[in-house]
Amino acid sequence: MAAFVWTPSVGANLSMRPSVRRVAFGDGYEQRLRFGLNTQPECWGLEFRGLSTIEASEIDAFLRARGSVEPFEWTSPAGTQGKFVCDDWSRSVEEPDLETVRANFRQVFDP
Repeated sequence: MAAFVWTPSVGANLSMRPSVRRVAFGDGYEQRLRFGLNTQPECWGLEFRGLSTIEASEIDAFLRARGSVEPFEWTSPAGTQGKFVCDDWSRSVEEPDLETVRANFRQVFDP
């Protein structure tokens, strides 16, 4: 499995959305239950600022090669090591040979 080796800029955002099943009853009551073994995957919003065109192209090529299907190994800014996929990313040119890549990494729990 490939490893994502680039270091994001300061200011990464962690968001959590626990895997929960909900049942709403007609009288306003709700019942909640954790669903699955790994119920709290991490989702990271990342920016890679100040990249050369070559560095931005390398990140872009890495993410395209996996196409949001194949997971990769990555260590989050919080120190969580695991398997992640990148569901979406963007690349912007600030000026010649100065680019920014923005990406959203989602933790997965493949066998």
